[in-house]
Amino acid sequence: MILRRFLHFTAVLAVGVFLAGCVSGHQSASSKPIRALLITGGCCHNYPFQAAQLTNAVSTHAQVLWRVVNEGGNGTKAQIALYDDPNWAKGYDVVIHNECFADTTDPVYIRKILAAHKAGTPAVVIHCAMHTYRATDIDDWREFLGVTSRRHDHQSQYQVKKLQPVHPIMKNIPDGWTTPMDELYVIEKLWPNAKALATSVSEADGKAYPVAWINQFGKARVFGTTYGHSDATFADPAFLNYVSRGVLWAAGRLEEK
Repeated sequence: MILRRFLHFTAVLAVGVFLAGCVSGHQSASSKPIRALLITGGCCHNYPFQAAQLTNAVSTHAQVLWRVVNEGGNGTKAQIALYDDPNWAKGYDVVIHNECFADTTDPVYIRKILAAHKAGTPAVVIHCAMHTYRATDIDDWREFLGVTSRRHDHQSQYQVKKLQPVHPIMKNIPDGWTTPMDELYVIEKLWPNAKALATSVSEADGKAYPVAWINQFGKARVFGTTYGHSDATFADPAFLNYVSRGVLWAAGRLEEK
């Protein structure tokens, strides 16, 4: 109950905030607020802090009407009530998935989530969203994400190499930016409709893995990043900047340059 009240308070604070107007001249001409749904919860992370940081950061770049949903407890297996409504995503310009339910495996449940995205609802997927539903046999969620990952390396400070430095999401990310302590996810597969924007090198096997990318899933554009484990990362200006820009890009508020 305390957690839900905190998240509700966070969402109310973020609603209607208009601090910066546009993002470095690249926001679209649309002046309508972005209607954003943040889905969060599950194991392993400080979701109240992450929700507060993310909603406040994005709202410094654009006018945003937020709804924050935290359901399913703090375990690795849940089916949240939000998705029982076939129109759960109706009316939103972008949905941010920051949930962590690795051991939920029901294909029917997973596919009813994805129906909304395949029909065109844009998405942003952060960190443990990549390991959500990883125990399931079907690949639908992985195709939606744009990557397949089932494990991560140890926590460290990883240097980020920009592969697409002129992409609007990557704007203003410092060359050679090094993350705070975070986890590097091992990416087994980058799906055909996905394009890596940045990579980091594993200290364990020496391979470079995508850490930020864009994907096309049905009619929906998707932005993803595997970073976002620690409080320090969610307090880092470079991380918050590219995730915020990813939200705006997914919602169609950043122009391709």
